[in-house]
Amino acid sequence: MNTAEHTLFLLKTRGPHTAQQLAGLLNLTSMGARKQLEAWQEKGMVTHEDVADKPGRPSRRWLLTDAGHARFPDRHADLTLQLIDQVRGLFGDAGLDRLISAREAASEQQYRQHLQASDTLPQRVAALVRARSSEGYMAEVETGEDGSLLLIENHCPICAAARQCQKFCRSELEVFQRVLGPGCSVGRVEHLLDGARRCVYVIKPLR
Repeated sequence: MNTAEHTLFLLKTRGPHTAQQLAGLLNLTSMGARKQLEAWQEKGMVTHEDVADKPGRPSRRWLLTDAGHARFPDRHADLTLQLIDQVRGLFGDAGLDRLISAREAASEQQYRQHLQASDTLPQRVAALVRARSSEGYMAEVETGEDGSLLLIENHCPICAAARQCQKFCRSELEVFQRVLGPGCSVGRVEHLLDGARRCVYVIKPLR
């Protein structure tokens, strides 16, 4: 990944940043980072907002535009939407529910295979993150302040389908709970469809 593409990748996975913050992550000078950002701005991929987060001069934070987000592909979005409409038209909502259930079962089986060699909850979450990343979700895991695990998905390759039918998102949450096991709780605290930049799931062990 070259420096220009890495700049977009960082804004996608880490959210709005100042040029100085990006410079540190890219091993560039502040001027070098600004040049990268301004080049992408000319192409309509990034924009900026001035945020007064402390007294004095506001800081300029750079973020992706809709076009910038679109560089991270949504899997065959137009075809997916057409298929959803056709399934609903031919078989009704009951048929669409059967389709989602079949996808849910296939995903669950695949994730269980990824997790079968993992014993502890952190190992299981890490294996799930790898599986989701391989599907294009740009997933990662962090530890929360209370010791919970945060499964973070910086991209949704089926976003178009999820917007058309939110049962796809319900399905994913239920699958996560089942494959991670009864010893934990799984809840979604950030959601792309609610306007968030990413989806975030909190995973807590049950005591």
